[in-house]
Amino acid sequence: MSQARVGQIEAELGPVDILVNNTGGPPPTQASGQPSDLWAKHFQSMVLSVIALTDRVLPGMRARKWGRIITSTSSGVEAPIPNLGISNALRLSLVGWSKTLAREVGGDGVTTNIVLPGRIATARIGFLDEQKAKREKRSVEAVAAESTGSIPLGRYGRPEEYGDVVAFLASERASYLTGSVIRVDGGLIASI
Repeated sequence: MSQARVGQIEAELGPVDILVNNTGGPPPTQASGQPSDLWAKHFQSMVLSVIALTDRVLPGMRARKWGRIITSTSSGVEAPIPNLGISNALRLSLVGWSKTLAREVGGDGVTTNIVLPGRIATARIGFLDEQKAKREKRSVEAVAAESTGSIPLGRYGRPEEYGDVVAFLASERASYLTGSVIRVDGGLIASI
């Protein structure tokens, strides 16, 4: 989102008190052997764009002594997902940035948290299932069945289930929650 667009939003709706950072994902890739320009392109779109947008609205939040910064990454930051090398690496950088930022702005009433979606039934998950099915010469249905079989709740999450967690983090009720990483994954990640 451009600086001009943020200015337009502020002019029409008022200052930004809640920012939800959510970028698209890179193509499925292995971690090794990727050209540096591919890494740079996705670092710009997935990391630097989030930091720039946050830096644009953060001074106002701090001045008003209230704000919520919620950044969506991926369950791959806790349990790297095979064939998502670029995504796993770049999204993890946002976790470090968010945790550092939480300590810097918490005293000003601004919270900053990370949400880790697991397999949420979105177009992105459909695309990843299709890509895996092509690579492995299997049906999309077989890939999806295998994937849901690894989730303790036995299904993909609904977008509104993810949205409910984000809405809570954006609320006044979450005022003592900052610097956290919250999983919305149906129990997919097995570690504590």
